[in-house]
Amino acid sequence: MSSESTPASSKAHAIPLQTLYELLAPVTVRAGDPRATFTNWGLSFTCTPLSVFQPETERDCELILELARREGKPVRVAGVGHSPSDLACTTGFMLRTEKLNKVVEVNVEKRCVVAQAGIVLSDLHAALAKHGLAMRNLGSISDQTLGGVVTTATHGTGMDFPVLSTYVRALVLLLADGARVRCSREENHDLFMASICGLGSTGLILEVTLEVEPAFRLREVQETHGFDEVVQNLDSIARASQHVRLWWFPQADVVRVSSSDRTNEPRNPVGTWLWHSLVGYHLLQFFLFVGRYVPDFNLWTGRFSAWLIRDRTVTVDDSHRVYNIDCKYPQYTTEWAVSYEHAQACLREMRTWLDREFADPAGLRPHGGIEVRFSAADDIWLSPSNGERTCWIGLVQYKPYGLNVPYRKFFAQFEELMIKYGGKPHWAKTHPLGPAALRALYPHFDDFVRVLGEVDPRGTFRNPYVQRHIFGNDAGENGPRVFKKLP
Repeated sequence: MSSESTPASSKAHAIPLQTLYELLAPVTVRAGDPRATFTNWGLSFTCTPLSVFQPETERDCELILELARREGKPVRVAGVGHSPSDLACTTGFMLRTEKLNKVVEVNVEKRCVVAQAGIVLSDLHAALAKHGLAMRNLGSISDQTLGGVVTTATHGTGMDFPVLSTYVRALVLLLADGARVRCSREENHDLFMASICGLGSTGLILEVTLEVEPAFRLREVQETHGFDEVVQNLDSIARASQHVRLWWFPQADVVRVSSSDRTNEPRNPVGTWLWHSLVGYHLLQFFLFVGRYVPDFNLWTGRFSAWLIRDRTVTVDDSHRVYNIDCKYPQYTTEWAVSYEHAQACLREMRTWLDREFADPAGLRPHGGIEVRFSAADDIWLSPSNGERTCWIGLVQYKPYGLNVPYRKFFAQFEELMIKYGGKPHWAKTHPLGPAALRALYPHFDDFVRVLGEVDPRGTFRNPYVQRHIFGNDAGENGPRVFKKLP
């Protein structure tokens, strides 16, 4: 494996341990500081790492890895903590990337940007806009880091648009042994293919070279249709626009269809009273709060929400403002990708299941709505869209005022249905699959494990999430609920 420089460990090894502590003191979060405890955005997982570091330079990162080597501690890299799982949690060292957030280079002619992995997407949008550029596609939020997007194969929507990791041209990694390595499809190929959906386990991503395009606006049309009409015509609806997203309100048996295309029309942002007003924000949260104690009220809230946004709307705005949505409140969430060819059957069976629950006085009373998106096939080793076009189906159970709500039975039954259809979970979200099940779903699963053994034989970058799902070590401190945030 070629590297850009001599492994930093050859120099760091000579630093006395006490000097190492002193060098890292300025970037070490002190015990008792609120930042010494990590809680994800959804308020669903929390941990207190042995030490939390906020490096400002690559040299800081090299020293953190050297300290971890000497003390035999794992290192977990964390951005802003938006993953709704324990993907970022650890009891070892945590390396926060907030200050590794610079744009290194923007090349307008080649339509690419080089940025540090800790940059938040909203800041990247602003930097690109200054050069008349924009990301080609986006997920639902921009308050996440570029490195987090890459390492989980985050997706947007669009039948001809693959997961966002597909647009990565190259990475610069800091490996467990201190080597600074550049990888791409042409250079250190296997390391690259493992890292562009690597769960943070191949190394610390320092820089990302990302393909972008000239800045553009999107024209989004939203309309509400009956569930049967949408599912019956799913293929024609999904292919009618570049970016199609569905919000299904099973309580009302309707689907909100969002269809977006690139346009030269002038900006004309349009909001809805429910989602874009302060009154709507607080009113919906109060309804969800009531539903926490009176579950049947959730059925009424779902129908009311669908009714409030029933009118046709047309908005034109900068691309990222249309791609992104307001996720509102802390939440439990799960999302799975099924092969597009099974999407209609899967959605229909979901509807049958939920109708049965609604008819049962003691049945489940989930929140609405269910988000449905699409992505093109890719060749990334651990991408859920590897080798096939996919339909993503996501559930949300909101936490009004940060309070816990029932979700485990709802998610477990949903997961059983997804597994029946050969579904693959979104890597940033909670799921029950271990290495045996994942190996059957991903032809390159063993290649991924091989690369981890080559670049990180001591498991420096393996936290309980990776140990549990990739290596099958799910007992004790690696259990799925070790880091659960309880009342």
